[in-house]
Amino acid sequence: MRIAFLGPAGTYGEQAAMGLAALEQIEQPRFLPQVGIRAVVKALADGNCEAAVVPVENSVEGGVTACLDALWEHPELRVARALVLPIRHALLGSGPLEGVSEVLSHPQALAQCSQWLADQLPTALQLPTSSTAEAARMVAGSRFRAAIASLKAAREHGLEVLAYPINDVPGNCTRFLLLERGERSLEGPLASLAFSLQANQPGALLQALACFAHRGLNMSRIESRPSKREMGEYIFFVDLDLPQGAAPLQQALEELRPLCEHLVVFGAYPLTQIAEQDA
Repeated sequence: MRIAFLGPAGTYGEQAAMGLAALEQIEQPRFLPQVGIRAVVKALADGNCEAAVVPVENSVEGGVTACLDALWEHPELRVARALVLPIRHALLGSGPLEGVSEVLSHPQALAQCSQWLADQLPTALQLPTSSTAEAARMVAGSRFRAAIASLKAAREHGLEVLAYPINDVPGNCTRFLLLERGERSLEGPLASLAFSLQANQPGALLQALACFAHRGLNMSRIESRPSKREMGEYIFFVDLDLPQGAAPLQQALEELRPLCEHLVVFGAYPLTQIAEQDA
């Protein structure tokens, strides 16, 4: 099975892809690195691979907007499984810490280490890259550039670990989704869906969310994204706990559907959390 992930080698996305492949008991997976989260999703949508792994939510910085937008654009995809991966960032380079004047990384990683950077490298220029491992590749051999990336990326690109860990919140973790094509399941402990409403009027969102509330379905996450069509129009992404199985969800969807302009159910699926010592 070919599995696309946000590359190059050494990213947290690669770690998540390996972990999800093991959980799914996929034999001899072939991992395909992509440049950008949208490219990961597109590789699956275009049939260039059988599965894709994308980050959807970070415990510090919230939803990964590129992933949410890509999911909405490709409603034919389903979520097969989720994995929560502890994130421990390191500052990597080839020169001394005191000589660092530029720090490169993915925007989420830069944000997750913003206080450490302000305290330790307040004058360093922060430059965004497509992934943490790409930042590691770009700083290799430089005496004044450093990258925020994983310890695995340091080994992959022959870099020294200048500081570790540097993330501002010790419990920093990211939830990754394993996406596939095919029939969506409504059986699982967690379900994900997204919808836009027919009417932008007082109480419209409350009426939609009541479909879940009076069936005892807890929302473990709700997030909005602009529809990109007009100001004030939003898409709502919701995760629901399903302790009573699929029946309450099916009933809620039947009630919710007439209220929506568009409704996409990404499916129900298992979620695994990796303990910090196992990461």
